[in-house]
Amino acid sequence: MKKRIIKIIIFPVVLIGIFIGTVSFKSDFFEIAKQIEIFTTLFKEINMNYVDETNPAALMDTAIKSMLTDLDPYTNYWNEQDVEAARINSAGEYTGIGALVKTGPEAITVVEAYKDYPADKAGLKAGDEIIKIGNINVVDFKEDAGELLNGAPDSNIEITYRRQGEIKTTSLKRSSVEMNAVPFYKLLQDKSGYIVLSRFNAKASTEVGRALKDLKNQGADKIILDLRGNPGGLLNEAINVSNIFIPEGELIVTTKSVIEKYNREYFTKKEPIDTKIPLVVLVDGRSASASEIVAGAMQDLDRGVIVGARSFGKGLVQRPRELAYGTQLKITISRYYTPSGRCIQALDYRRRTDDGKAIRTKVEDYNEFKTKNGRKVYDGGGILPDIKMESSQFSDITQSLLFQDAIFNYATDYYYSHDLKKPDNFSFTDEDFKDFKDFLKSSNFEYQTATERELIEMMDKAEDEELKSKIAPEVEKIRSQISSFKQQELDDKKPEIVSLLTDEIIKRYFYKEGLYEYYTENNPEIAKAQFILKSPEEYSKILK
Repeated sequence: MKKRIIKIIIFPVVLIGIFIGTVSFKSDFFEIAKQIEIFTTLFKEINMNYVDETNPAALMDTAIKSMLTDLDPYTNYWNEQDVEAARINSAGEYTGIGALVKTGPEAITVVEAYKDYPADKAGLKAGDEIIKIGNINVVDFKEDAGELLNGAPDSNIEITYRRQGEIKTTSLKRSSVEMNAVPFYKLLQDKSGYIVLSRFNAKASTEVGRALKDLKNQGADKIILDLRGNPGGLLNEAINVSNIFIPEGELIVTTKSVIEKYNREYFTKKEPIDTKIPLVVLVDGRSASASEIVAGAMQDLDRGVIVGARSFGKGLVQRPRELAYGTQLKITISRYYTPSGRCIQALDYRRRTDDGKAIRTKVEDYNEFKTKNGRKVYDGGGILPDIKMESSQFSDITQSLLFQDAIFNYATDYYYSHDLKKPDNFSFTDEDFKDFKDFLKSSNFEYQTATERELIEMMDKAEDEELKSKIAPEVEKIRSQISSFKQQELDDKKPEIVSLLTDEIIKRYFYKEGLYEYYTENNPEIAKAQFILKSPEEYSKILK
């Protein structure tokens, strides 16, 4: 109960920062000031009189983060380390070991070692668990141990890690790490130019423009822009990337907020590079935010064909606000709307279930809009592609596999038990898929369907109403049927699962560059894009 009280009372602490920062008069200013005074005295009394020694910084950190969970997952408090991480992500360059890592309570797991950077040169591989950095054990480090991997250029670092149960050590020298927005582009045999845009950092539009010009000089007469897995980034870069293919003066996105100054329309401001070249944009369930702004603009203005699966559905805009002592509040300031007027936000954080989860907009509640050519498009759930691909989907069971690292862990085991010389020799066979399902049985993978969740709730209510013993036999039959269904669902969703397994396995042997190279010959989404682009009639038919 005490935590909940703190959560409610400190709400005004951040609101006052917003108030001052936006110079926006609030009619409830007295109430804000009153609650701040209550919280200040409460916080003081706790730290002065609590039976055990308290940590004021930790208490405040917990209180702030607990409060923000009532808003949305994108409104966050950033300490100094978080602010620096955001700066690095936007700038696209930092000094470290050159690896994507995930910090856990006992180890830092290497998710990906970037080719030819220090971690790769030192022999670190995806799946390695770093347990000691220098003389510091990760398990004993109370803050984000991942920060220990960054440091001054050319500084040395000793690392102890666990690989397949064996303890190993290595040393490396930190270096500058450049994170390209466009990590790969290539002219395909049919004169399609393939461009991968992986993030919207400050270099995104520059790199896309450079890649497009180079591909056109090589003879490209059609373009495939790959936004799959792109989580977004800078709003202005989404405008600039769109501007590469869309004429000057076109509306790309509108933002709307209760704060008047955040209500804005964003138009293209530059001369485009090419407004006529046929274009296909690839998206999936991990294409979010700025990626959806670009895809939405291309779709609404009928500038290109969207291929893949429904995008993530993030229609909210954030902006950092400076707080004291180098900290920041990253706060949702507005919703954005595509040129046709639709907001593609999928989750409504103002409406929640009994257990606090945001409610997803139902398909039947989507609103219809029209593109420039009069095609029907809808709001409420991401960007729905013009051409849907089964292999791009992210079903509930696939999301569970990703969330619990089942695909990642299987790829790790696969790497150490198979020898793969060339990416074009790889095919994830039926026998491999059977092995994957056996792997799931022997691991701790758990998947709960929506029906199971409702069944649990029903049984809880039945116990309250003293019906549990009477309906238990029938419930057990239903659970048995659900178990059979879940086994079948793995097979039903095989295309999307195999696609993700293939991606993860190829990366283990040949890095991201090898994966993109593999895509150009074997990826069904790219093949579909090429099929559409090679037929002007088919391309025009989709857009008209």
